[in-house]
Parts: sequence; structure tokens; C-alpha cells
Amino acid sequence: MSLFSTTRLLAATVALSALLVRAASTQPAGDTSISLDELKPGQRGEVWTVFRGTEPEPFSVEVTGVIRNALGPGKSLIVCELTDERVQKMGAVAGMSGSPLYIDGKLAGALSYQIQRFETVRYAGFTPAADLAEVREKVGPPAAAVKLTQFLPAPPSSVPPSSSLQPASFHSAGASPLLPAFTLSGLSPAVADLFAPRFAALGLAATALGGSTQSGSPVTAGASASAPPVLQPGSAVAVSLATGDITLAGTGTVSRVDGNRITAFGHPMLSLGEVALPMCASEIVTILPSTMSSVKMANTGAIIGTISQDRLSAVSGTLGPGPAMTQVEVTVAPVGSAPRTLHFSVARQPQLTPVIVAAGVTQAIMGANDAGLANGFRLRGNITFPAAQMLATQTLYAGPQGFAQGLNEFVQGLAANLQNPYEKTYPERVAFTVEPLTVNPTVVIEQFQLSRASARAGDTVQVTLAWRDFQGASQREIIDLAIQPAWTGKRLEVVLAPGRALDELSGRPRLISASELRSFGAYLAAIGDHRPNDGLCLALVESAELFSDQTVATPETPGSIERIARASDETRFRTRSAMIPLWERHVLPGKLTATAVRRPLRIVE
Repeated sequence: MSLFSTTRLLAATVALSALLVRAASTQPAGDTSISLDELKPGQRGEVWTVFRGTEPEPFSVEVTGVIRNALGPGKSLIVCELTDERVQKMGAVAGMSGSPLYIDGKLAGALSYQIQRFETVRYAGFTPAADLAEVREKVGPPAAAVKLTQFLPAPPSSVPPSSSLQPASFHSAGASPLLPAFTLSGLSPAVADLFAPRFAALGLAATALGGSTQSGSPVTAGASASAPPVLQPGSAVAVSLATGDITLAGTGTVSRVDGNRITAFGHPMLSLGEVALPMCASEIVTILPSTMSSVKMANTGAIIGTISQDRLSAVSGTLGPGPAMTQVEVTVAPVGSAPRTLHFSVARQPQLTPVIVAAGVTQAIMGANDAGLANGFRLRGNITFPAAQMLATQTLYAGPQGFAQGLNEFVQGLAANLQNPYEKTYPERVAFTVEPLTVNPTVVIEQFQLSRASARAGDTVQVTLAWRDFQGASQREIIDLAIQPAWTGKRLEVVLAPGRALDELSGRPRLISASELRSFGAYLAAIGDHRPNDGLCLALVESAELFSDQTVATPETPGSIERIARASDETRFRTRSAMIPLWERHVLPGKLTATAVRRPLRIVE
């Protein structure tokens, strides 16, 4: 026999062997499960997952034993050695979460926990099949429902405790949940790095090494893919928090399929309980092996259903329509070029939504090639709630760096605007427009002076205000302040300060307590009632005691009325010291400065 014939025969034999191995590795139906009591050390099994693309493949494991009550009373963990050479090198991989384990053709559990790190022999923990079934049988909210009642809105000035969102972890035994492979696409590396601490504080260890196959087309309630992929145990699946031009999703693996009901991950995503999050198709690009923590790289695909449960043992949902989401648009109109708009949809979750929306706004401002924002810009926002209720905002920034420096404040304000503790409602649409400025708005106040320190009724006190523009010449304005008879005998002050500072001086709290208001309409009115945030406010003020009802303040209220009101509702009515503006003017509109000064003025007879 010739060498050529021998080579052909050998190639055919190898190909036939490969076919036989593949045929022998046909995925079990998984209609039945095996109990923990039936598991014995040394039993061999197969775990199905996607290594690349969308087709699941098996890898071999050997049962080591069962750790009883490992995750709590009645919540055990199956421990297996990863005997497959491919997986033994990389260990349990983030993104394999939920990969089903079959023993003797029966579903035993789902890959879910990493055992130690840097171990010389690789092991993994598996959530038992009975715990997966427990989550599957829970009834979730309708696809378009918004679940808000289980959350107390976090004060805008604070970051929600990470423990409220992070999955539970079994660190005492050296095991930790195989977190879904959270991937972030649509953000430049600089913006992704800027938001990494904020996502981490919410339990999202997101990496920018991921993509999305979907455009920024708006997602409406009930939307789903026209031809959704066929999911089977071992298929890759993603749970998205944002889709479109900005995508944030956690990719894991399907554990079991029961009709249109999908159970996945084998552990919680963020421990949110009942949710309404988009279930998306996912394509695995490759696996990045690491001795510490290997991870799958994935592309997030179209919405194919709704995840309704995020529990200790798994996430679960149904194939079909997706949930209601908030549509976000961020439009930038650079000088001399066509406008560009980011379109993305965000899941309605009180603690996550503001951060994701802020990331999209930051990307539009800092993550493009346009340089037209260097002189500064005006950011206008319109937040539309159901029943056509709208909240409009606008803020001036001295360029992208000024925006980055004030990012915490922007996120806090956005959180206050998007959340409300009064109705089960959430914004339907959030639209931002970035308007470039031709001149840097920053100014430096050089002089603030009164023509006299005391005056009588009928006199005119002149207020001299001088400032210097950014890299410009000095300018001056003289403002006449006519003294009114009603001010006679009072010790007053002339205040020059930003609108927010005067709001606080005049008794408007920076943070509005939910207990102070009684309706969603009153809440929108309260957060929209503030002085301009550009320029400065010039005001003549006096000290007084303010008595407030739902943030509406009345000065010097009789004590009898105050006592009666506070006895009926202690949280609604409040008394505080404040400055009452007797006269006020907005100066330097369209400019930015942090100057705040006060000058005494006495009105004599």
C-alpha cells in the first residue's frame, strides 16, 4: 500500500472515530432528574456548555461528593472534579453558570460555584436539580409589569449598598458563585473605566470585552425577536440590563427547558427576587483562560423573552415577549457636523437604571471623535412618565472634563428624577440633548460691593458686580436695589450665590424626604422647583423660621397652628431656620462660577 493510500485511510479512520464520539455524546433529554441521595463518589457525568458559537458541547466530570446544607438549610452543593483536559486547564469559567450536569442520562444539577482558586486539581460546585425546579415553579410578574414596591429609593447622595445587589457567596468554604460574564458594549474604554467603580458597587463586575449584534432601535413593551433561536440545556443565554447602542448583559448557560420556561445560571444574578428583565440570545466568541478566573467573551443578541425570577438557586423566565423598558435617546449636535444620536433601552430597576443612563450620556459626551464640546455645553433633559407627565432639566458644563468632575452629582440627580416612592410607575422615555457652546462659560468674580452698608426707605443701594470671562476682558454691571418701607428696622444681607446654594439657604432641602410629600405630582413639582443652575442669584434676604407643608414653606407661622399640624402628621410638617428672599435677580445667565458671598445691609428709620 502506498504512503498516500495509508494517509487517506488514517484520515478516514480519525474522521470516523470523531463521528462515533460525537454520536456517543448525544445530549440527554433531561426529562428526569437524579436526587442527591442517588449520587455516589466516583460516578462520571457530562456537563454541557458552549465553548464557541451557539452549539453546546459536553465535557466530563467525576462526582466527588455532596456538601449538605452548604448554602443554607436544605441548600446543598454537589462537588465534582473537572476531569476533561480542556476544562481542567481553565477551571470553571464565568459564563458557564447554569451548564447542566447529567449522570446516567438524568439531570443532576447545574454548574454554579468555583471551588478555590489556583488549585492544582480543578473542582466545581453544582446546584442540585431540585433547587432549579423550585425556582422554575415560582410564578413571576407579567412581562410588562414594573416591580418597584420591594425597593426603597436610595437617597440620591448615596450609592446603594453593594450587598443589596450582589449574589450571595459561599466564601467560608472557599467557594464563590460563578458570576455571569457581564459584558459592556457601546462604551469607550475611558468611559467604561470611569463607571467601573459604580457598576462594581452594584454587584456588576462588568468587562468591556463583549459586544452586541443589535442596533439602537427602540425596544417597546412586549417586543421579541421575529425568529428566536431554539434554546436547549447548555445553550448560552444572556440577561440584559440595557440593549441597543449601549448594551450591558450577563451571559450564562441554560440549565433546563420546560416548554417555553427557561431556568439558567444555577445561582442568582443580582439577588433581586421578582424582576422583569430582558432575556436575550447570546453567542460565545471564545473563552479567555486564566489560572485565577476564566471568562467567556460573548455577543448579546436579540430579546427572546423575559426573566421574572432572580433567586438563590437560579434565574428563570419565559420565552416570548420582552418586558417594558425605558427608552433612552442622547443627541449631540457638534458644531459644523451632523447630529448623532445614541438609542438604547434600559431595564426598569431603581438602583441600576440611573447609572446605566448616566453611562450612555457620558459616552455621548466623552466617547466620540467630536471636539466641539471643549468650550462647554448645555445638557437638556426630558423625562416622560405615563399620562404625559414630564420633568424637564437643563445644566451647563464647562466642557467634558467639567462634566466628569460633576459626574457623581449628575448620577445622584438622575437617580432622584427617575425614582419615586409614590406610584408604581417608571419613565417611559428619557431624552437628553447636548448643545455645544461657542465660548467657555466659566467666569471669575473680581468684585462684589455695596454702595453703602445702611440705608433708609426710598434710598437706592447700588450693587457693583465685576467679573472676568474665561481668557477674556473684565466686565462690570451696576444693579440698583430700591429700599422698601417694609424693610425698615431689619438687619438684612445681600447674597450673591449659585441658584442651588440660594435654594439651600432659603430652606429648600437638597434631598427631599419621601415622607414630606403625599403624591407623585407633588414629587415632580418639588424636584422641578429650583433656581437656575447657570449664572448667579443676587438676593436681599432676612433670617426667619420656616414652617413647611409638603416642601411649601410659610415664614413665621403662629406656634398654635404649628403645634396642631405637627401633632396630626409629624413627618409632613417641618420647621427650620432659613433665609427669606425679599428681593431677587438672576445675573450672569449662561455663565458658570462657584462664587458665594454675603454682605450685611441695615435698613434704618
